Amino acid sequence: MASEQAKVEVTRRRVFYIPGYDPIHPRRYRELYRSEGAAQAEISGYRLNLSPKAKGATYGWHVTGEIDHAVTNAQVDVLVWSDIVRDSMATDIPRTYLQLARTAWTYIGSGALRRLMLLRKGPVIAALYPVGMLLLQLVLALVAFLVVWGLVDRVFGLLPAATPAVVLTIGSWIGAAAGAVAGVTLLRWFKKKDGRFFAYYLMHDYAFSARWGGANPPALEERMAEFADTIATALKQDTDEVLIVGHSSGAHLAVSVLADLIRQGRVPDGGPVLSFLSLGQVVPMVSFLPKADRLRRDLHFLSSRDELTWIDVTAPGDGCAFALCDPVAVSGVGPADKKWPLVFSAAFTQTLSPQRWKELRWRFFRLHFQYLCAFDRPKDYDYFQITAGPMTLADRYQDRPPSRSRIDIAVSRHTSMAA
Repeated sequence: MASEQAKVEVTRRRVFYIPGYDPIHPRRYRELYRSEGAAQAEISGYRLNLSPKAKGATYGWHVTGEIDHAVTNAQVDVLVWSDIVRDSMATDIPRTYLQLARTAWTYIGSGALRRLMLLRKGPVIAALYPVGMLLLQLVLALVAFLVVWGLVDRVFGLLPAATPAVVLTIGSWIGAAAGAVAGVTLLRWFKKKDGRFFAYYLMHDYAFSARWGGANPPALEERMAEFADTIATALKQDTDEVLIVGHSSGAHLAVSVLADLIRQGRVPDGGPVLSFLSLGQVVPMVSFLPKADRLRRDLHFLSSRDELTWIDVTAPGDGCAFALCDPVAVSGVGPADKKWPLVFSAAFTQTLSPQRWKELRWRFFRLHFQYLCAFDRPKDYDYFQITAGPMTLADRYQDRPPSRSRIDIAVSRHTSMAA
């Protein structure tokens, strides 16, 4: 028995998860990993055990897995920028409408929106949704204003004909004031209920990148440098793989962080395997903007490097991601020796049973997180085996061909990579 145990391989992994534009505390991701990992383990016949991580600079947890007769130990850390997100969302109603106008002008005036529409319609519709919803809310507030004003005017109009004109004028002013209160109250109600409508949240999300024309604000650049330091420390430790997972907007942050690490010579020879998994990426929403030179330069650089393996997973069923759009190629910055990323689909309609797909099909935000969740008909994509299984990302997908339906042609109008 002892000899059998000695033959069991133990895989050690450090996982760094970079979330998208999300103001929520990172414990959300721990609970999601715990619940969905347990569900996937039961479906696929392996074991996962989570335990708390000692307090430190980053928030995370430990995972012990028993998969394919191997024991694995993984430490998962969330690289947090939710405080920056919350600060960017701390705007009042008038400033949100100013954001709307500025963001629309940035995407339309630069030609980015027209080029994005040549890719997937889903994320473009998702980008237009907050514009339409916020304008609808404004129209309804205006209707409320006019209705209340008209009702008060009608009440004063019932006064005797001998009523002095000044009284009627005052009545009209009162009506206008009451209408304004009604309209503002309705707008405030919509903002309070944005957890149901997501109009303000999405508007802040797109405005965050549009405000800087695709460049990173200073606070984010500083945080990304901290991420790089944290990952560089892990690359010096005795572990088998350092895996970076970038989800949604976190994918393009990860691209720049990894490009910086490699340029700075902080990926040691003979160290842990370096892997990058981008999930549900929305890279074109940023890389197509005129001032996204930094991101385009990093995409160009990272796509030909031997220091890492880069796998990009999306799904056409995710209406919030640029599904099967090669982020390097469509941005128009693919080098002649391009080798990354390997682009393939999580194929929600095949990896989720018809019943489960029916339950989730119209839950767009939930589907955008499906990459981090359990599949009841899994194929070759399993988030929990990737993060807590015995195989490195490179070994797992070494023979995996890219999806034939991927889009890998240059589409962006802006391709400058100036330093």
